[in-house]
Amino acid sequence: MFSTILTAAICGMDAVIIHVEVDVSQGLPGFLMVGYLGSEVKEAGERVRVALKNAGIAIPPMKITVNLSPADIRKGGTGYDLPVAVGILLALGHVEKERTEKVMFAGELSLDGEVNEIRGVLPMVRAAKESGMKRCIVPWENENEGALISGIEVTGVSSLGEVIELLRGGITESRRPQGEAKIREGRKEGKGVWVMRRDDGRKEQKEPDFADVKGQAGAKRAAEIAAAGFHNLLLFGPPGSGKTMIARRIPGILPELTEEESLEVSSVYSISGLLSRKNSLIFTRPFLSPHHTVTAQALSGGGRNPKPGVISLAHKGILFLDEMPEFGSNVLNLLRQPLEEKKIQIARIGGNYEYPADFMLVGAMNPCPCGYYPDMERCRCTENAIRKYQSRLSGPILDRIDIFAEVPALCMEELSFGRSKPEDERESSASIRSRVLLARKMQEERGSGKFNALLTPEETDRFCETDREGKQLLKKVFGKMKLSARAYYRILRVARTIADLDGCVEIKKIHLAEAVSCRADGICPEKRGS
Repeated sequence: MFSTILTAAICGMDAVIIHVEVDVSQGLPGFLMVGYLGSEVKEAGERVRVALKNAGIAIPPMKITVNLSPADIRKGGTGYDLPVAVGILLALGHVEKERTEKVMFAGELSLDGEVNEIRGVLPMVRAAKESGMKRCIVPWENENEGALISGIEVTGVSSLGEVIELLRGGITESRRPQGEAKIREGRKEGKGVWVMRRDDGRKEQKEPDFADVKGQAGAKRAAEIAAAGFHNLLLFGPPGSGKTMIARRIPGILPELTEEESLEVSSVYSISGLLSRKNSLIFTRPFLSPHHTVTAQALSGGGRNPKPGVISLAHKGILFLDEMPEFGSNVLNLLRQPLEEKKIQIARIGGNYEYPADFMLVGAMNPCPCGYYPDMERCRCTENAIRKYQSRLSGPILDRIDIFAEVPALCMEELSFGRSKPEDERESSASIRSRVLLARKMQEERGSGKFNALLTPEETDRFCETDREGKQLLKKVFGKMKLSARAYYRILRVARTIADLDGCVEIKKIHLAEAVSCRADGICPEKRGS
């Protein structure tokens, strides 16, 4: 008695269709699983055997052989329990073959027959749809997640007994409740904007607002430019000046994720096992702020069972590195390739994995170990200590940062004035975001459809035309600052964003001048002033 059931395996960001072949034959009783299996998959045999027994299915004393094909793809995770169980049911004649054709199964089984949630259902369902399947049977907790893919029926089950009843025709419709968060209830408005509605009874948390930031007009302007063009930003200044406060308010002025971006980010979180039934879709841009003790592997991803790292979880959002020089040099230099290629490739014995890494890097740092340089009345650091501290950010990393913004210490007058200033006179995140959205609209209408920071050199030459005075200024700056080719193009892209914020089609000298002022020849104030 032979049967074949379809499931899927996660390989990087993609899912591959797996054939679960089950053979039940006469011979010495046993349960053998083959097909390049991880340890947790090898253990599936005992879970399946006991789960079937507790679901009322008696397995005769026969030889059961299970092969997961293709055998050259490593299988990890616990999502193979359910398809193996269904394969045994089909081989023993407990369900009809017609009920399992063009159906993908995935889920973990408890010993009592309950079906537990797994990770990676979103890319699994997408792969099933692309393979021409008509239906996916997944754990109850993953049903909303899988239902995000249109054009294929997704049914959530909570127990093995329910699966058996479903395959015998006892259940014909999905039991998705109406009271929980209806993630799928969105509608498209305008160009790719996905408006979501929450009805799960939870109160929306108030997002940090730029209206709370007193003073720091230059830093707020830098944050606005960075948000409008998705440029990398480095904030530097003494402790308590507001660097972290400003960085944590940048997500509130970024454009919303489009439908395509939302599904892409949600796939990353699905593979990482970070989606829940009530939050099956990521519809806000991620904001990741790892501690400076983070390891290189945790940042980049990988591991024994490869999963996305922090930089992939920040995809289409912000990766905020507070106290940036405190991170290990190997960790910071790991960012070089992802910042350029917007993806990260991980090579392991089991294969090569590629994860997306299109994030906006925002860093914050003090000018010296004590934080008060160049105020020599308060700074306790030696010249050598200052130089060593600042050199922790290598030249290649600094060259990949578009905007450097100083966040100076505030005086008492600024703090007191900010406290007494009427709320409606302080510029809010909503006001700044309106300008960012207008700039983003200009970028979309220009033809590239990308943020300015993502333009290729060819697209930069095409879309970043400057006037005559701007070209002369750029020529002078290139020779004086000894810019690299990368820095040259980054200045043009920042100038393009500044012009977009002003609503100008052509980049003018004033836009280039502001873009040049956003660069830094090192971090020391004395160097920036030279």
